[in-house]
Amino acid sequence: MSFFSFGQSAEIDIVLKDAETRKKAEHKTEDGKKDKYFLLYDGETVSGKVNVTLKNPGKRLEHQGIKMEFIGQIELYYDRGNHHEFVSLVKDLARPGELTQSQTFDFEFTHVEKPYESYTGQNVKLRYFLRATVSRRLNDISKEMDIVVHTLSTYPELNSSIKMEVGIEDCLHIEFEYNKSKYHLKDVIVGKIYFLLVRLKIRHMEIDIIKRETTGTGPNVYHENDTIAKYEIMDGAPVRGESIPIRLFLAGYEMTPTMRDINKKYSVRYYLNLVLIDEEERRYFKQQEITLWRKGDIVKKSMSHQAAIASQRFEGSSSAEKALAQAQAKEQEQ
Repeated sequence: MSFFSFGQSAEIDIVLKDAETRKKAEHKTEDGKKDKYFLLYDGETVSGKVNVTLKNPGKRLEHQGIKMEFIGQIELYYDRGNHHEFVSLVKDLARPGELTQSQTFDFEFTHVEKPYESYTGQNVKLRYFLRATVSRRLNDISKEMDIVVHTLSTYPELNSSIKMEVGIEDCLHIEFEYNKSKYHLKDVIVGKIYFLLVRLKIRHMEIDIIKRETTGTGPNVYHENDTIAKYEIMDGAPVRGESIPIRLFLAGYEMTPTMRDINKKYSVRYYLNLVLIDEEERRYFKQQEITLWRKGDIVKKSMSHQAAIASQRFEGSSSAEKALAQAQAKEQEQ
């Protein structure tokens, strides 16, 4: 490092291309607080500018290169030293040399695959971030910018209702039914409970939504159960032949889509837990898994064009034209 660059440093600022218009989403941080981050989806291009501002004008800044990275990684809290990267893209913005004045660099990551939803849980965190680095001989200068990714789903083709029975021989026989098994995050759970035989003195009955986070593999498997919601169905004794309706609105609760075996590191599942408590404080319960999914709220046309672009990326231009034609035909039908 030459005498002229001694003591020189710089500040880095990352600005997304559409920062003024891009939607932001609330996301829970590790300490339980909520912050807002720019929201992106799978297949979207990530582009913008990196501003490198010299702190001491007139002094040169020697560097070994300037780069921008887009990273998706999973961190298990019991194994904090290891970050499991499932997306790692790098763009070189400048070759080794020197900066004599503040400078701005453009970057673009085209149609980036973002296969999983951002998640901060009890024992695991999945995050996406941009990192700009000015490499130096002694100490690098870097800046990170977290973003949030949401995975969108379409309405499931098969969505059968749930019917189950809870029984204790000669004492209790209850049948309950939910209208479907898969719900989007702003959906309403509609159901009914039928009392076919009641010889126990039931004092209280409720439905809980349980979130179960499973992390790790083999001997290092951790389960965390969290009660997201409690919905009182009845307070008092039911009689034989009675039926009780259920309407549980999901929009008011903080939930994520169901996540199954994400990168072979963790799962997040949701269960409806029917709980009955008798006059002697004995608890009877029946649990049933439900699937939660995130409904797309962005314009269908743009999603269709994204599908065509994704097709072009994998299959070549002729297939892309075909995919675009199919997407446009589908829009006209809708």
